[in-house]
Amino acid sequence: CSAGANKPVLTLFTKKPCPLCDEAKEVLEPYKRRFILQEVDITLPENSAWYEKYKYDIPVFHLNGKFLMKHRVDIQQFEDRLRKVELQSD
Repeated sequence: CSAGANKPVLTLFTKKPCPLCDEAKEVLEPYKRRFILQEVDITLPENSAWYEKYKYDIPVFHLNGKFLMKHRVDIQQFEDRLRKVELQSD
């Protein structure tokens, strides 16, 4: 089944512990069937470039590789962008 292949990828830039990241994931829970969640731990050595960029801003979200939002989930903005991406892939 190729349905999963067309799902948008939501990347979460995070580190442990990150209470705001946990909160953000809870807010996004109802939408999780519509995207693939990819978590990037910015404290890992291979992610040092992301660490430099986002160390004071996590959680940071990218949708299909493009910056989407940081700190808190803006549901309206998230829904709008997700819908646009879904329409483009159809």
